[in-house]
Amino acid sequence: MQYRSIIRILGLLVAIFSITMLPPAFIAYWYQDGAGVPFILSFFLSLLIGFVVWYPNRNEKSELKVREGFLIVVLFWTVLGAVGALPFWLADKPDMNLAASMFEAFSGLTTTGATVLTGLESLPKAILYYRQQLQWFGGMGIIVLAVAILPMLGVGGMQLYRAETPGPVKDNKMTPRIADTAKHLWFIYLGITIACAVSFYVAGMSAFDAICHAFSTVAIGGFSTYDASIGYFNSVSINMICLVFLLISSVNFPLHFAAVRGKNIKTYWRDPELKAFMVIQLALMVICFLVLLEEQIYPDLLSALNHGLFQAVSMSTTAGFSTASFSSWPLFLPILLIFASFIGGCAGSTAGGLKVVRVLLLFLQGKRELNRLVHPRAVYSIKLGRRPVPDRIVEAVWGFFAAYTLVFVVIMLLLLLVGMDNISAFTATAACLNNLGPGLGEVAANFASVPDAGKWILVVAMIFGRLEIFTLLVLFTAAFWKD
Repeated sequence: MQYRSIIRILGLLVAIFSITMLPPAFIAYWYQDGAGVPFILSFFLSLLIGFVVWYPNRNEKSELKVREGFLIVVLFWTVLGAVGALPFWLADKPDMNLAASMFEAFSGLTTTGATVLTGLESLPKAILYYRQQLQWFGGMGIIVLAVAILPMLGVGGMQLYRAETPGPVKDNKMTPRIADTAKHLWFIYLGITIACAVSFYVAGMSAFDAICHAFSTVAIGGFSTYDASIGYFNSVSINMICLVFLLISSVNFPLHFAAVRGKNIKTYWRDPELKAFMVIQLALMVICFLVLLEEQIYPDLLSALNHGLFQAVSMSTTAGFSTASFSSWPLFLPILLIFASFIGGCAGSTAGGLKVVRVLLLFLQGKRELNRLVHPRAVYSIKLGRRPVPDRIVEAVWGFFAAYTLVFVVIMLLLLLVGMDNISAFTATAACLNNLGPGLGEVAANFASVPDAGKWILVVAMIFGRLEIFTLLVLFTAAFWKD
C-alpha cells in the first residue's frame, strides 16, 4: 500500500478544496453580513493542513492501484467533510457544536439535504450560499471533478474514477482518457446548472436565490435558503422548472454526453434504464395526484396536480425539496415516497438510492428465477434492451443489495439504541442512506432534535450512501489490507 503517495495526494486535494472557502467570504463582503471571518479562517486553516500533509511527502509519486484508489476516495470524503465543517463550527451565527457542524457539512457534500438548522431566512447570506455550494461540489462527486487535474498531481485517475462513479457498470468509459471523461462530465454539469439558474431567475427568483437553488437542484441535494424550501416562492412555474431539472439531473450523465456528442435526442429513448425511470416517475405522479384529489387535501384540481407532481419527483429522485408539508398528507403517500427514494435515479447521475438499473436487474433476475421454477431445464438470459447482462454483474447487484440491507438494519438499530422512536429511526436511516434529506416523525422538518450520537451515526450513513456501500465496506475486509 502506497501510504505516503496517498497522504501526498490527500494534502494537495485538501489545499485545493480550501479555495472553496473564498466565494462565501466574498458573498459576506458583498452583503456585509458579518460572516466573512469564519471563511477566511477556514481558508487559511485548510490550506495549512493541506500544505503540512503534502510537504513531507511531496516527492512520493507512484501509480495508484485499485486498493489505493478505494482508500483515498474514502479518506478524501471523510477529510473533506471534516474540513468543510470548519466554517459552521467557527461561525457565531448559527451557533453549532461539532456534531451539528459535521452533520451539516457531510449532508451538503453527500447531497443528502438533511439539516439541523432552522430560521434559515435570518442566517447570513454567506452561510446560506456555502451550504448550497457544498451540495454542488458534492453532486457530481468531488473526486470525479478532481480527476481532471490528477494527472498534474503525478497520478493517474482511473482507480479513483472507478471508486467514485455511481452505478454497477463502471468500466464503460465515455472517452479514452479519464481526464477527458471528467472534463466532459464537468462541462455538462456546469451547462445544466447555468440553464437551471437562468430559468429560476426568469421565473422570478432573485439572482442569489436562483444560483443557490440551481446548485442544489442539479446536485439533487435539496438544501434551500428558506425553511419553507421551494414552497416559499409559491410559484407553479418555479415548481415545474425545478421538477424538469431534477428529472434531467437524474439521468445518466454519460447518456447526456452521448446525446450531445451524437446530436441525437433518440439516444435517450434507446436506454432501457431511462425508460424504466420515466415509467416509475409517471406512476408516482399519477398516484400522488389521484390520492390528493380523492382525499381533497387541496381546494382545486390544479393545486393537487402542482403539489402531487412536484413532491413525487422531488422525493423519488432523492432531492427532498418540498412545496408543502408532505408528512401531513394521508400516511400512504409519505411512506410510498420514502420507499420510492430507495430506487432513486439512474446510475451515473447525481441522484441517490439503489439506482434504477440495479432495481431493474433485481426484478429481471427475480422473473428469471420464477421462469426456472416452471421450466427447470430452460436457459434464460437477462437482457437490458437487446444486450445480455453477464451473470457476474447480476451477482454483484445481488451482493450490493444484501450489503445495503445489512447496513440499513445496523444503522436503524443504532438509532433506536440512542433513543429515537421507530418511525423517526426508520425514515432517518432511509433519508441519509438514500441521500434523500427529509424523513417522518421527529425528522420530518429537520434533524435538530436527533441526539449528537445519532448525528454521528447518520454521518456514517450519508458516506455509505454517497460511496455506494461497497467502496466503504471493502475497507472493513481483511483481504483489503493484505499485501
